[in-house]
Amino acid sequence: MYLKGSKWSMLKKRKPLRLGRILFLLVLVGGVLYFNQVIVPVTAPFFIPTTTPTRAPEAYIADAEALTLDGKFLQAVDAYKQAIEVDPQNAANYVNIAKILIYTQQYANARTSAENALLLNPNNPQAHVMRAWALTLQGEYQLAEATVKRALELDSNNPMAHAVYAELLVKMLEVGQAPINAAEKAAEESRLALALAPEIMETHRARGIVLHNTANYELAIQEYLTAINLNPNLPDIHLALGLAYRSLDPPQYDQAVEEFTKANALNPADPLPDTYIARTYVTIGEYAKAIQYAEQAKNDAPSDPYMWGNLGTMYYRNRQYEDAVLPLQLTVRGGNVPESDVVVEGLALDYGRIAEYYYLYGLTLARLNQCNEAIQVSSLLIQGVPNDETSVYNANEMVNICQANLNVTPGAELQATELPTETPQP
Repeated sequence: MYLKGSKWSMLKKRKPLRLGRILFLLVLVGGVLYFNQVIVPVTAPFFIPTTTPTRAPEAYIADAEALTLDGKFLQAVDAYKQAIEVDPQNAANYVNIAKILIYTQQYANARTSAENALLLNPNNPQAHVMRAWALTLQGEYQLAEATVKRALELDSNNPMAHAVYAELLVKMLEVGQAPINAAEKAAEESRLALALAPEIMETHRARGIVLHNTANYELAIQEYLTAINLNPNLPDIHLALGLAYRSLDPPQYDQAVEEFTKANALNPADPLPDTYIARTYVTIGEYAKAIQYAEQAKNDAPSDPYMWGNLGTMYYRNRQYEDAVLPLQLTVRGGNVPESDVVVEGLALDYGRIAEYYYLYGLTLARLNQCNEAIQVSSLLIQGVPNDETSVYNANEMVNICQANLNVTPGAELQATELPTETPQP
């Protein structure tokens, strides 16, 4: 029996399978599997920036070397650091950074970079050389000597090691810490360095330093000029050349100022070029220019007592006693700089430049009739530097001025011995 109107039937026939549809589904499934297994692994995620291909470390090193030649030292250091990121085991990059940091007077950082190189290779002679050079310029002479000797043990023909050793010996001579026959040894080391590598700046620089120290100024100038020709972007060589010009007989003041000005352009933050320019101008009687440059040097290093002493000296020599008092007082006594948060630490009395600051301070006080403190300064000088004839003379002169109860007048003349001849010392 059949139900009328019903669409259901036990005898209804099934529709035949369509081969095309089956093939389509198989192709679709295969495509999905291929996409997941092949395409997805090599495709960057959407909305995430793709990474830049890493450069070879040699490319960064080439950039750094070119930047160094152009005097772009900070950019060169950055390029070497990029090379280190790619190849952190290459000690040479740390050594090169150390050298550049020495060029830019960052001696502590240079030492650290050299020591990083030694962590990678304790027997790297060039890393020992750079560490010794940085230590020398930091005034750590005994450790520097041990370090440079280690470099020479590793490589006896390393020209940089001999150059650094020569400079170190000169520094030790200057501060009275040199071993026996240090002057002869420094000359020998500088000649050997130059013979091993006449084509690099450092050997001519070292030879110039040794010649300068032995008062062979003309020969020193030739070595400094050669060093500058090899690398014109180092301020310390221009400073050394300027001092050598100023030490000639007769002095070449124009050339000296020109070299100090070049050094200032290469490192404007360094107070020394302005200081040397000021001292050169005061020597030839151009007091206004001397004061101008001394003021700039003080602004570069406002907490440095030497810069205040230099400024006070310029005012004193121009007979601006009231202007000289504060700078010289800060140099001798120390204290807070007015209208600022800068604190200056006074210099303990010693022979040389410091004694000059003391007696100029005492003479200034005496001429302004501030005799209580002037007499104290006089006593300090007589007791503290008894072998300095100029200081002792001027200490007695303070007493004479105060005894006569002289007041400073614009036309007051000074004794010649109150104004010793300017020397090219820093």
